[in-house]
Amino acid sequence: MSQMLQMFQQAGAAQFSAMIGQVAPYFASIAPQIVELRPGYAEVSFAKRREVLNHIGTVHAIALCNAAELAAGTMTDASIPAGCRWIPRGMSVEYLAKADGDIRAVADGSALDWSSLGDVKVPVMAYVGDKPVLRAEITMYVSRA
Repeated sequence: MSQMLQMFQQAGAAQFSAMIGQVAPYFASIAPQIVELRPGYAEVSFAKRREVLNHIGTVHAIALCNAAELAAGTMTDASIPAGCRWIPRGMSVEYLAKADGDIRAVADGSALDWSSLGDVKVPVMAYVGDKPVLRAEITMYVSRA
């Protein structure tokens, strides 16, 4: 079990979410809540509030990307074998609809082969309620530590 997953289970979702902002300060800009984290799956949410809005009053595209990267990164960390590490190498994004409410970003890597090294393409979807607002694919480079 990864150290990140152990910390999530021991600290609980609220305290772990606060710790993420201390370790990687940019993530704190969206005030994320890690809703669920397990190997092959992560769910992150954040509220629509003034600090994450664009000029038309919807959630800014980069705030969505921030949540997508957080979901993909925490899920990757919880999924890779012991003795491995990861780093994001790239991201492709499609904006599907206006993000006009609270956001839920889901990284589902349950179909991925986590035993392989090299580039792993992690799918992430973001939603407002049940409405998809973003589709992303984040390339994580997995290597031996």
